[in-house]
Amino acid sequence: MFRNALLLVSRLLLAALFVPSGFQALTNISGTINYFAGLGLPLPTLAALGSGLFELIAGLLILIGFQIRIVALLLAAFCIVAGFTGHYGQGGDDATLAFLHQQMLMKDIAIAGGFLALAMAGAGAWSADGRDFGISAEVT
Repeated sequence: MFRNALLLVSRLLLAALFVPSGFQALTNISGTINYFAGLGLPLPTLAALGSGLFELIAGLLILIGFQIRIVALLLAAFCIVAGFTGHYGQGGDDATLAFLHQQMLMKDIAIAGGFLALAMAGAGAWSADGRDFGISAEVT
């Protein structure tokens, strides 16, 4: 039961980052497009829509625990790519801004590690993948 509770809390905390972020990216699409354009990405409109939809849908799948291993691996890769695309070497001559971008990069890498651990552990019984929701007796 303790393992399932921790996996549920893990999924809730990770989803709490991605569901609102995806929703905000899509509801403020012009700001998201401008951000991607400022990074020099090609097709910033497509990148904004794609990443917003991915964050929202993947976050919801993490929340309910559906296809957790696949989704967690995809989100781990997303975090690494997003971290290096959006934060690596950013900040220029502004030491404070450079420090903040470095911290955000490291947080993206740490979140990727959390997703890799979740991919390894699975969603737990209290998930769509587990389809148990703690009804049966469990010893662990």
